[in-house]
Parts: sequence; C-alpha cells; structure tokens
Amino acid sequence: MRTSWLPLRTVLVVALAAPAAAFACSCGCGVFDIGSVSMSAGDVGLTTFVEYNYMDQNKNWHGTSDAPPSDNEDKRIATDFTTVGLRYVFDRDWGISVAVPYWRRTFRTTDEDSGDIETYTHQALGDVRVRATYSGFAADRSTGVTFGLKLPTGDDSYEHFDPDTEIGSGSTDVIVGAYHRGSVDSLGRYSWFVDGQWQQPVEHKHSFRPGAEFDSVAGVSYLGWMVETARVSPLLQLKAIYRENDGGSASDPDNSGYTRVLIDPGVAVAAGSFNVHADVGIPLYTHTHGDQLVAPTLWSVNVGYRF
Repeated sequence: MRTSWLPLRTVLVVALAAPAAAFACSCGCGVFDIGSVSMSAGDVGLTTFVEYNYMDQNKNWHGTSDAPPSDNEDKRIATDFTTVGLRYVFDRDWGISVAVPYWRRTFRTTDEDSGDIETYTHQALGDVRVRATYSGFAADRSTGVTFGLKLPTGDDSYEHFDPDTEIGSGSTDVIVGAYHRGSVDSLGRYSWFVDGQWQQPVEHKHSFRPGAEFDSVAGVSYLGWMVETARVSPLLQLKAIYRENDGGSASDPDNSGYTRVLIDPGVAVAAGSFNVHADVGIPLYTHTHGDQLVAPTLWSVNVGYRF
C-alpha cells in the first residue's frame, strides 16, 4: 500500500492518514490514501504496513477564522488512529489493497441536560477500505486509477458520541481516484505527482448521511541520500480537502462541511525490505460551515515491510 518503494516512488509516499480531517464532523479519512504508493502497481507480491496517526481537534473555528470556544458545545476531539493493512500486486498493471483501522477517541462536550462538561473515551474498529489499482495506461506506469469501497465496519452506536463523531460512519462509500507522476529533471532525482480521490456515500442510515468528500494532493520529492544502507528522501506536499455537509435528521448540516488546504513536509527512509515514512500537516487555509473543531497540526508515521 504505502510501503512498496522504489527510489522514484518515494515521491508518492504519503502517510496521510491521519490527519486531514480535523473537524467535529465525520472524519474525512479518504485523505489518508491519496499520494501514497498504493496509487502505483509497484512490485509484484505482498506488502504489509502499520500506520499511526494522531489529531487533536481542540480549537473552535467558524468560517475562515477561529471563534470563541463558548460558541461550540463540543470542546475537544482527540483521536489515535492505528491502521494495519496489506497490498498485493498481481502483475505490472493490477493491485489490490485492504486497510483495517482501529481508533481510540476522546470526546469532550457539553451535557445537554446539566450543562456540565463531560469527557468520554471509546475505542473500536473503524471503517475498512478495500481498493483496486490499475496502472497499465503507460509503459512507465506513471498514470493510474483507483476504485473501491469504504465498508460500514466501524462502531457507530456508542451512546456518548454524536453521529458525526462516531468511530464508524454507518455508510458504504464508493471511492474513485486517479494519479499521475513524473520527473522534474532528466536524472530523475527530483520527482512530482498529483493525485485526487472522490468518496461518495451510496448506502447510509436514514437518520445520518456523511458528506461526500474530495481529497487532492500535489507534491515534489528529492531522491535523497544514502546513509549506510538506508536511503533518506524528503518530500513536500500541498493537500486540499473539500467535504460536503452531512444530511439526515440526526445530522447538523449547519455545522458540517469544510474546505481545507495544508502544507505537509515529510521524510521517507527505505532500508532493505523496511520502509518508514513520517509527515506533519500544517493548515494554510480553513473554511468551515458553522462552528467546528479543528486540529492545529496533523501527525502521521507509517512502517512497512515488503515480502
């Protein structure tokens, strides 16, 4: 998935996972996938990975600026994301990947009856993603498409969480994306890529429909330096996320939906069959509908092994 690297492919490594959905509405976890090596067919065979992401949504936001905490009944949403996954490449054109997330979320909010601030912590399986990749459009496999499903496997019934803060969305979503990558210089030491993905709920609860989401990224990477037997490659990405308002009787459409742009510096280290990627997302622009909680920084670390 994110870990079957050849030097040029480090440009595509983005352990986003985490963190680009930094709002009090449903987590836009599709942004975790874009820009990663899962967008390329890669080497034939099996790759596994473990990824950890963290975001602390502790700042109230309204429109394009921060807002008083008193304007939002929700005070904090801190989430640890641990994802275990595998990717299997059948041949030079086709591959399939499965990502299984486990979340631990702490939700601090105002009790509707007493007015007191209450804190609840819950951990459970998240929504599993299954995707296929086709990269047979060009001989160098620089262009590809992805398609798959987000399955409603996550827990969406914890009584102390709102529908838009549950670990699971309760919906089945179709995922469709495309990417392209290339070299900046003739030696291939500098590379660039663009990647986009649309996630559309197609089956959901009558009472809650999470907003559809578009995630995109553009980035550049340097082939890097050899340190002993490891290659260290820096990269810089610009991410943009657009999410529509939630719907349904249990939703809060006036306080959901957003647009966000982040700059995301990172580094990839490849040593033999092991690969490590770390990055941090820093918001450049945020526009929310109504009052929503946002995270000031978004952290991610990915460790993979190629068999």
